[in-house]
Amino acid sequence: MVTMKAAVVREQGGSFAIEQIQLEAPRDNEVLVRILGVGMCHTDLVVRDQYFPTPLPAVLGHEGAGVVEQVGAGVTKVKPGDHVVLSYASCGVCANCQKGLYGYCPDLYGRNFSGGRPDGSSPCCDAHGQRVSAYFFAQSSFGEYALATERNVVKIPDDVPVEIMGPLGCGIQTGAGAVINALKPGAGTSIAIFGAGSVGLAAVMAAKVVGCTTIIAVDLNEGRLSLAKELGATHAINGREDAVAAIQAITGEGVQYSLECTGLPKVLRQAVDSLRLTGVCGIIGVAPLGTEVSLDINGLLFGRTVRGIIEGDSVPDLFIPQLVDLWKQGRFPFDRLIRKYPLSQIDAAAHASESGEVLKAVLIPEGAGA
Repeated sequence: MVTMKAAVVREQGGSFAIEQIQLEAPRDNEVLVRILGVGMCHTDLVVRDQYFPTPLPAVLGHEGAGVVEQVGAGVTKVKPGDHVVLSYASCGVCANCQKGLYGYCPDLYGRNFSGGRPDGSSPCCDAHGQRVSAYFFAQSSFGEYALATERNVVKIPDDVPVEIMGPLGCGIQTGAGAVINALKPGAGTSIAIFGAGSVGLAAVMAAKVVGCTTIIAVDLNEGRLSLAKELGATHAINGREDAVAAIQAITGEGVQYSLECTGLPKVLRQAVDSLRLTGVCGIIGVAPLGTEVSLDINGLLFGRTVRGIIEGDSVPDLFIPQLVDLWKQGRFPFDRLIRKYPLSQIDAAAHASESGEVLKAVLIPEGAGA
């Protein structure tokens, strides 16, 4: 057992409290990682608020990065001392996983949101010996250590600052992958991205990388819109105006691609309505379970497509190193989105993230060092 400090949320909408917890040693297929930095994602906050019913109390966090400390007897992919990013969990044996469609594993929810391993056990308990839900996205990285699986650790080069690389495991991967892997716009195409948070801005940068020539960012925050233009957007629209009309004025007939990053039904409707005929809208925004949206059937009849995208359709072992390479080349400056906080200030980081003051908070455990 490892005794460590971790952020525990004990009630719906409650605060994150730093507690001493016990973490089990790795099983045969598991990897113990010393966390050097962990991103805060919108999904952590909506689980705290119980949009998804992960049992509480829980240690959340699913954008961890750090150094491998110990590996289980069956692990061959990484070794102690390796620098790694932690990503999401999938079974690896279903039909979709066999095709590389890990985000569409039928057991995706169970392996990422259940609060335990596939066998139902949790590797964590609190100072009183009581169960704490963990294994969130097969990591629960809001702490000094995380227990991951061999499948969801991704080795990265030792010459990059590992403490800021964690967001590549989920939020940044989701936005960039939605463009590069899922929508696959060709050079010279047009795209509108609704929501200029960290996920949306990752999509903006990816759209520039693949050669989109009309990149439209839509948001309510003027600061984010300004940053979007610095990162590659050719146009910025404040969502308080008629975004659909503005997009049609810019493009003449609508965009070829759109991406909805907010999880708001009215914004999804705008993202679909902004498409030209045969256009494709990708959905990556998270909403409470049961949220419904209204669309014009006749609008879809004319060849428009609406599809959901999980984790950017990425194979993390392939895609995360690609994003690291793009960052090293200066073509994907996701570090411009990051503000670091000590893990002890996790509640302040959460408030700053929810208010829009911060795009991507990265939490650094006390004493962390490569």
